[in-house]
Amino acid sequence: MAVPNLYVNTTEAVAVPVRNLPLTVRAFETGDDARWDEFVLDQANGTFFQLSGWKRVIEKTFGFESCYSYTERGGRITAIAPLFRISNWVLGRCLLSVPFGVYAGICAEDEESKQRLLKHLMDLACSENVDYLELRNRKEESLPDFHANALYVTFTTALSPDVEENLKRLPKDTRYMIRKAQKGGLRVQHGWEQLKDFLPLFHENLQRHGTPAFPVALFHHLAEEFPQHLDLMMVYSAARPICGVVSFFFRDTILPYYAGASEDAPRLAGNNLMYWELMKYAVQKGMRCFDFGRSKKGTGSYAFKTQWNMTEEPLHYGVHLVRRKTVPNFSPVNPKFERAARVWRKLPAWLTRAIGPQVLRWFP
Repeated sequence: MAVPNLYVNTTEAVAVPVRNLPLTVRAFETGDDARWDEFVLDQANGTFFQLSGWKRVIEKTFGFESCYSYTERGGRITAIAPLFRISNWVLGRCLLSVPFGVYAGICAEDEESKQRLLKHLMDLACSENVDYLELRNRKEESLPDFHANALYVTFTTALSPDVEENLKRLPKDTRYMIRKAQKGGLRVQHGWEQLKDFLPLFHENLQRHGTPAFPVALFHHLAEEFPQHLDLMMVYSAARPICGVVSFFFRDTILPYYAGASEDAPRLAGNNLMYWELMKYAVQKGMRCFDFGRSKKGTGSYAFKTQWNMTEEPLHYGVHLVRRKTVPNFSPVNPKFERAARVWRKLPAWLTRAIGPQVLRWFP
């Protein structure tokens, strides 16, 4: 027989249903990590970027200040909100959930907890007089006083345990490119020891797209925090690295997140082979969902992902304006940033790698 979820008041010896206990907002403190992560993992809407490990990675790599909070009832967490304070000349002063993460915002087990935490975040934004508060929600949320930032979409597909079934779902042209890479003798290899091969390709790829380089320390911090949830796969032509991808494992989902490629990777169909082999690897690891990740509409990565017959979903980022009057637009198709990207592509590689990590902090 199931035991009702009760809180026992030992002083009066009265059993009180937990749902009737008061809801309290608390700040994240040292020692909260385990139960915070347990809550995220237990919730269907929990994401990899809401785990406490992401907080530590961002703090150690970029030096941003976190202000995580949660609601609690009867000693149990009922909602969490990861948040960082950001301040620079590009963004101004803002509260962001979360830097360099694609799915964050509030994770709650009930509407009351969600609304209580949402009010807390809005009050914090007002009291600190920031320009705006941004929540990078994955799913559509009812958020009064928030403006939609509809720049992004994400792509996902279910993975069948039958590898051939997954291959059949791919468009004919994509299957052709995979066979082309296989006939060309390209091979794949997994292992974090290949990081030295991956990083030059990663930075080369970023510069081609006009994006600042990420600090090398980021990958070392990821490996420290997520040793069991991280994979690096490389594609080689003979001994020469062609492309590679760093992926995250979260529950039954694989999320390829950081990718690098040489200039001739498209000609050799290296990227096509890489993501197909990653799908096969994910099935072997027991994964049931392939999350191709976020892309901005109108970009090359968006066009590439549309070739894989995946489900395209809009991301429902919400922006609460405090001092700022308009929703910020940092899209690469924004003419102002498009010009900056063109200039960045022409800079010497050594210079972009030297100053890239600092510039990147302006666009988290």
